[in-house]
Order: sequence, then C-alpha cells, then structure tokens
Amino acid sequence: EGVFVNQGKNSLTDGVINRSKRMMLDTLGVGLLGTRTAVFNKALKYSQLFTSRERSSVWGQSDIILPPHYAAFVNGIAVHSMDFDDTWHPATHPSGAVLPALLALAETLPSQPSGLDLLLAFNVGIEVQGRLMRFSKEAYNIPERFHPPSVVGVMGSAAASAKLLGLSPEQCIHALAIAASSAGAPLANAATQTKPLHIGNAARGGLEAARLAQIGLKGNPAILDLDRGLGVYYKDYSPSAMADSAVRAYKWILEDQDVAFKRIPAHLGMHWVVDAALAAREKLQNAVGKFDLSQIRHVTLRVPPSKYVNCPLPATEHQARHSFQFNACTALLDNKVTVASFGDAQIGRSALKELLGKVSLETPEDNLPSFDKMYCEVEIATHQGPSYTARCDTFYGHWRKPLTLKHLVDKFRVNASSVLCTVGVEGVIDVIGNIERVADCSILGSYLRMTSNQEHLDRMRIL
Repeated sequence: EGVFVNQGKNSLTDGVINRSKRMMLDTLGVGLLGTRTAVFNKALKYSQLFTSRERSSVWGQSDIILPPHYAAFVNGIAVHSMDFDDTWHPATHPSGAVLPALLALAETLPSQPSGLDLLLAFNVGIEVQGRLMRFSKEAYNIPERFHPPSVVGVMGSAAASAKLLGLSPEQCIHALAIAASSAGAPLANAATQTKPLHIGNAARGGLEAARLAQIGLKGNPAILDLDRGLGVYYKDYSPSAMADSAVRAYKWILEDQDVAFKRIPAHLGMHWVVDAALAAREKLQNAVGKFDLSQIRHVTLRVPPSKYVNCPLPATEHQARHSFQFNACTALLDNKVTVASFGDAQIGRSALKELLGKVSLETPEDNLPSFDKMYCEVEIATHQGPSYTARCDTFYGHWRKPLTLKHLVDKFRVNASSVLCTVGVEGVIDVIGNIERVADCSILGSYLRMTSNQEHLDRMRIL
C-alpha cells in the first residue's frame, strides 16, 4: 500500500528519473522495431476485430486505433517480439508490461496526465515487480518454470495503472488481487511466437484489473501474503512487510539496482556467449593471420545450466534467439550478431549448420544460473592443434557495465527510424529526455504515430 499512497512526485530522485528515462526510451525503440514482426502483425489483425468507445493508439501506426486494453496488448507484444527489451535483477523484463498499459490508459483519461504523472506511475509499476521478486530466492535465478513477466509483470501493470487512475488504497489492493488471477505463463512457450504474448497479456491484464477495481470488483486482499496466492509461482515465497515510508524517505529499488539493455535481439544470456565468442575469434585470427571456418575442429561453450536456452539446431528466429549455440556460431562466422542475424536466410546457411555440428555445451558447477553471477567461456579447438579460449563475465550493457547514454540513444534511433519519420524519432527522444517537465504526455503519442509513410503523405498534401 505504501508504494501507492505515500509516493508523491517529489519522491523520485534524479537517479531514479534518469534510469526510468533510459528504460522508457529503450522500450519504445524496441517496441517500434517490433511492429515489423510477424507475431505483432498477427496479434494486431486479431485485435482489430474489436471496437469500443474508448480508443488508444498503436505505436508506429498513423491510422490504427484499438480499445485501450488491446492497444496495451499489441504494443506489449511488439516490445518483446524480438526479445530486445530490458532485463532486471531478479530476472524479469520490467518495462514491457508497464509502459504500453500506461500509454494506452493515458489516452482515455478526461484530463491528460503530465509527464511527471506518467513517470511516477511507471516507477510504481517497476517497484512492485522488484518488491515481489525479492520475496523469493528462486526469483534471482534464470527461470525454470514460469516466465517472470507473466507473473510480476501483470502485477506491475496493475499497480502502474491504478496509480495513474488515482485509485484508493483499497482499490489498489483489489487491482493486484484481480491481476494475480491473470498471472503465470509456462516457460515451455519460450522460443516460440507465444512468448511475446506473455508481455502483451501482462500489460492488458494489469490494465483491465485496475479498471475492474475502479468500478468496484474485489478479490482476496491477502493475495500477496498467501502460499496459495502469489506464492504459487515461487517455491520459497516469503513476503515481508514494507518499512513505513511515511516515517522516512522512500528508497526505490531502481536507485540501487539498474537494468540491463541489450545490444542484440536475443535472450540476455546470449550476450555473454557472443562477447566470449568474438574475443576467442579475435585470438585465433591474431595468432594465424586470418579466420577460416575450416580451421575449426571443435567449439566448446561453458555456460550456466538452463534448458530453454540450450537449442543445438534452431529452425526458427525465436529458437535462434534462445540458443547459446546459434549465437556463438553466428558471432564466430560473421564477427558480429545483429538484428539481421535472425532472419530465415541466415539461420538456414549451410556454413552455420556445419559449424553448429562442431559445438558441444558444458555447464561447470561454478557457473551459476543467475544473470548477476553467470559467465560464458568459448574454446575454439583447431585442426592445427592450438586452442583459443575467451571468457565473458560482464557484457557491455549489463547493469554492472551500462550502455552510455549515447549508445542507448543510438540504439533507439536505429530501431525507431525503421518505422518513424525523423521528426517522430527526434520528438520521442526530446519528450522522454524532458519527461518530468512535460505538461501533457499526449505529445508522446503524437510522435509515436509519425510514420515514414505519414511523412510522405503530408509532403504530398503540401505539394
């Protein structure tokens, strides 16, 4: 309750505000890029079957509107469609379930919220996720049974939506209770087109929960305290009471725990193996003067144990995004991994399949399945005899080695410019960069609809 009630706009520190801006900008960028994916377009086609009096925008679409909960749904799917969104510790994707819900909801309010209103609600949604995950030691590890955003993401979406709606403390509690009954998605659907739906469903479910609580629907107010409540998702769930934030200044988790931003559109664990593979490749090339696939006799990957990212022969883009083997071999073959690496033509290359056939995977006991403790090591054994080994303990983009603001903005520009015109791209950057001073956050939605096609049409009208 303290997260909802006692947190005024002045409780956000400069550190939290700056980290939130980075999260928002990155989420919008990967979401815009995600509107070009097959899974997004299938979800959009389905969602367009529905209409309502309330209407919200679809990112990167100049002329498409949907009922608010469906706008949250498809925009959330876009964010996670390429597994390019941020990752937190304990393990979850914190922003993708929250920001789409807030922006869809904001468009329906009689009075448009300010940027600071949006920023505070966003942080409430992030904070609730962080608090809930800290009730379990299991949550600190790479997940094994449930996809975390489907569990805590829907709770964060509900909390953020409740804050933006200005619900009473009692209504907020019931919003979380209602949201908990929409929680949970099995990891068996990782590496499929259904995984992005986990984020979309979390955004939609949380928004719906807050709106239902607003009109008086009630759930079990003790949902967060019970083993048969949220505790069903974590074997060691042990909730504890929050300190009274009315007595002392509230300390946001984001203040101490930064997020990771991805440089490649793949599961976070792939970043370690890619960086290690690139370093091992460089050692081999420096030693013999060139890199040739025929030099390689065998490749050994030493990674943490995690079944759903052990995919020896991926056949689809979603499997490739969850394959240590694919990402290591792509890095070795191409000396890079990019958005284009996950296309069907790249996945089906004979040279890549040949190299994948030379890979084995080991899971050393000291390599723990935690994004805060894991490492990846790549060893290339050559036909000539020598082996070349490199290890990555912390990749660039991890919370211990964060992306510079320039690199984060560059990532956004590249992603967003695939959909938006230049005015739209730069407008989003400007609004997010000054979000705490924006009087009416509807301007953000306007920029998110400025597509390249719309710019062309506008020019034609002028001519």
